[in-house]
Amino acid sequence: MTTEPTLWVIVGATGTGKSETSLALAAELAQRGRRAEIINADAMQLYRGMDIGTAKLPEGERRGIPHHLFDVLDVTEEAAVAAYQPEARTAIADVQARGAEAILVGGSGLYVSSVIYDFQFPPRDPARRAALEAEAAAKGIGVLVTRLRARDPDTAARIDPANERRVIRALEVIESGSAGHGAALPDRPVLWHPRTRILGLRMPREDLVARLDARVERMWEDGLLGEVEKLRAAGIERGMTARRAIGYAQALAQLAGELSENEAIAQTQSLTRRYARRQVSWFRRYAGVHWFESHDDATRVLDLWRDDSDRGSGAALLD
Repeated sequence: MTTEPTLWVIVGATGTGKSETSLALAAELAQRGRRAEIINADAMQLYRGMDIGTAKLPEGERRGIPHHLFDVLDVTEEAAVAAYQPEARTAIADVQARGAEAILVGGSGLYVSSVIYDFQFPPRDPARRAALEAEAAAKGIGVLVTRLRARDPDTAARIDPANERRVIRALEVIESGSAGHGAALPDRPVLWHPRTRILGLRMPREDLVARLDARVERMWEDGLLGEVEKLRAAGIERGMTARRAIGYAQALAQLAGELSENEAIAQTQSLTRRYARRQVSWFRRYAGVHWFESHDDATRVLDLWRDDSDRGSGAALLD
């Protein structure tokens, strides 16, 4: 029987049930004699106190399964994929050193890619970044977007022009002399871990849209405004990343009197749908993903690989 550990990866658009699937997979692995631990790959779930708006699984619902890289940042700190990558890989190595399977779960495409593929990051230039941030504050992000499109159209096409942090990072890299932004899925990605198995969750778009719209409404019903009021006291408005998170930015605007509740909800729903489309496009490019409907169970997933192995088309994960 092989003892080489597997890195399981669960990806998909927001709202497709990745957290629930990770628990089901861990439970099924346990039934087959394999312990599992879960590692977060959702940028916003790194933050302490950002629970309702990120659909973070409460500790009491984690079924005793160890979870890693949740609640590791204050809302005043910046989430950076270059810092996340080594932390996630160390967590995976530690889990596997304990004889358990690691399950990487999340919808932040760049974060997932940085871990599972041989993914290199360009250097940072704090002084140049500060200058770009000052320029954006003085002239607006549109000036920087125009410059990015002129300097590197391919990178500009991959980045949401409303995502100020990513636009500034791209220009920081380019103006530092790099040939390109670098923070994108490589053309021919090479897996970092030799036994990586990627599970993709999907559902018909009309079903996903209805589910996402309803989830946003529940966020407000469940007390998102109260959560954001507490985060204001913790300094979220000083944070470069957390304050821009979908739902949190709109709740902050509502608390400031800039949006009505209906407007905040509608804007969050629209941005969430847009984000889900980008996630679908990102993960669709991954090679070797086994896609299944979000309601399929973990037993079917494991049996799928066993059946593939029996036919000689996959690794024997259950031998």
